[in-house]
Amino acid sequence: MEFQLTSDYQPMGDQAQAIEKLSKSLAAGNRHQTLLGVTGSGKTFTMANLIARHNRPALIMSHNKTLAAQLYSEFKNFFPHNAVEYFVSYFDYYQPEAYIPRSDTYIEKDSSINDEIERLRLSTMGSLITRRDTIVVASVSCIYGLGSPEDYENMMLPIRTGQKLTRAEFLDSIVGMLFERDDFNFGRGQFRVRGDVVEVHPAYLEETAIRVEFFDDEVERLTSIHTLTGRTIERLESHTFFPAKQFVTPGDKMKSATRAIRDELEQQVAQFEKEAKLLEAQRIRMRTEYDLEMMAEMGFCQGIENYSRHLTGREPGAKPHTLLDFFPDDFLLLIDESHATIPQIGGMFEGDKSRKTVLVEHGFRLPSALDNRPLRFEEFMQSTGQRVYVSATPGPFEIINSRPENTTYIPVKSADKGALPALKKVRVKPSGNDEPIESFNPTKAGTPLVVEQIIRPTGLIDPIITLRPLRGQIDETIELCRQRVERHERVLITTLTKKTAEDLSEYLAGTGLKVRYIHADIDTVERVEILRQLRAAAIDVLVGINLLREGLDLPEVSLVCILDADKEGFLRNETSLIQTAGRAARHLAGECVLFCDKVTDSIQALLDTTAYRRSRQQAHNEAHGITPQSVKRAVQESLQTNEAIDPMTSGSFVAEDEPIYDKHRTIANLEEQMRAASARLEFERAAHLRDQIAALKEPAEGNSRPINNIPAKYPSARKSAKRRSSS
Repeated sequence: MEFQLTSDYQPMGDQAQAIEKLSKSLAAGNRHQTLLGVTGSGKTFTMANLIARHNRPALIMSHNKTLAAQLYSEFKNFFPHNAVEYFVSYFDYYQPEAYIPRSDTYIEKDSSINDEIERLRLSTMGSLITRRDTIVVASVSCIYGLGSPEDYENMMLPIRTGQKLTRAEFLDSIVGMLFERDDFNFGRGQFRVRGDVVEVHPAYLEETAIRVEFFDDEVERLTSIHTLTGRTIERLESHTFFPAKQFVTPGDKMKSATRAIRDELEQQVAQFEKEAKLLEAQRIRMRTEYDLEMMAEMGFCQGIENYSRHLTGREPGAKPHTLLDFFPDDFLLLIDESHATIPQIGGMFEGDKSRKTVLVEHGFRLPSALDNRPLRFEEFMQSTGQRVYVSATPGPFEIINSRPENTTYIPVKSADKGALPALKKVRVKPSGNDEPIESFNPTKAGTPLVVEQIIRPTGLIDPIITLRPLRGQIDETIELCRQRVERHERVLITTLTKKTAEDLSEYLAGTGLKVRYIHADIDTVERVEILRQLRAAAIDVLVGINLLREGLDLPEVSLVCILDADKEGFLRNETSLIQTAGRAARHLAGECVLFCDKVTDSIQALLDTTAYRRSRQQAHNEAHGITPQSVKRAVQESLQTNEAIDPMTSGSFVAEDEPIYDKHRTIANLEEQMRAASARLEFERAAHLRDQIAALKEPAEGNSRPINNIPAKYPSARKSAKRRSSS
């Protein structure tokens, strides 16, 4: 099938020329393209047009789940007739296995899997194997180890009406695909048997199961049914069953993997004994023998992913299988907010390696556990073909690489942290392998190909940049806030430290302003609620540090104040200043005030960039008679819709003497709402409801509850209880 872009809009502003230039670059075979699109210029619509025009499978990467979910929703609307999939980490809560030698503390792996996201991940893998018209929106979790696509495809089971297949053979096949039998609690990844009728609930379908009816040694009938009511949806001529888990291994590979694990165990024990590490030798033998026994009896064990090298038959140090291996060779990669996503991709490997090396050295894992890892940056580049980097502030990597030649420049460690990252030049062969050929001097790189998308469809121009002295910056900020509040507009203020943000919020509140602060210590659910309150005018001023940057869509904000703007560093570099100033770009009266005593290089870059963009935007508006208009968007629904029964926010709990069925009914209702929110990809709301459920399930003492009794994996509940007890 071809990609069918469905939209009521046509390319406007800079979108048409950006689509044309990028399309020509892709058609010429260039591996790197950069779309420099300002905030609110419709970069997502441009990406959708590129996919439709080139008609190739696409992977869209984002650096966090929230932005990925937003992109997924937008692309579902753009391509309703094609397969648009969502692939992010399926952990609601994840504590990796770790060991701290200094205190002799072992931390066991603990996690909570989101069933809905796991279903979406399985749906992604199935779509990539069976159809080309697939768009996948993913976080950087797509560079982590996954099952082999060959094993996954070989274990698929296609059946059709009239096929010679006995019921026993069919049951053997689906059990080998890790489906579990449950005749009473029928859920995803399970099957039930009633005589010659077998009903299977594929893990990638939500409320649909497949009923297979046998007559003797033949498939007599195939139908899809509703899992709850059993109502027939439609008759099927054929159906293909996919494995119920993301990691599947054929039986013959499991036997050879067991032998390989045992051989590695003996070698590691001998090495520990040679080094007189008897405790480590005993520890690794006991743990591995237990895992092998579990794998032999149950087909899996806790932490089975640490044996992935043996299960897939890879050589030591070989590149692990990832989602990228499920794509065809000609897929198109679009990296959203590339200035943040690219460094994230490059930083995953070293952190994972450091943690697992400690586990291996102290006998908690075999050395092969190091091969259960994310891709190195070089491996990621080898696994991808043509790439489009999308950002309002592309970094040196994107700028330098975006040139019409088949060459890649990979960042390497630089001694001077303040300088442009050192780069290594590698020639990309047709096979996709990289081979170093010479050193590279970025200052002699020539002019890169960067496509600008500066003109917004709404006609809005970049905010005015105003410089004010540091002396009296707090008093100036208060006066500026009052002026905006009188006009029913909102204000963002950025500081350098959490303590400053908290103290400034308290001081501003004393002047009569409705103000809140937001930083990393505020949990995700509360953070979303604070932003919603800002848009709904329950808050007029929001103070933050580094969370008021890319991804925040706040049309009501007309003023951004950056305190101590001349303190050069990560929070006040060129990228941060441009991104922060962009938060006021959705309002007609947008302005960004920088408090500084000197104009740093980053401030000057912001001034130059803004002046260039405003001149182009104003000239375009005058030439086409466009009157700029502020962005208008509905305020998000509150996550606190169940506050009346939320024990953490209302300050009361279900009393012990209340009828037990009332509490159960409340919990059941909340669980149903949590699953519905998860299905709609409203993960913050789902997490909020989960915390309510956890609080209700635990016993209460009167109308209070010790903070220490609240599980650590419910941070918002603990913080709410702590704030209530302190007040």
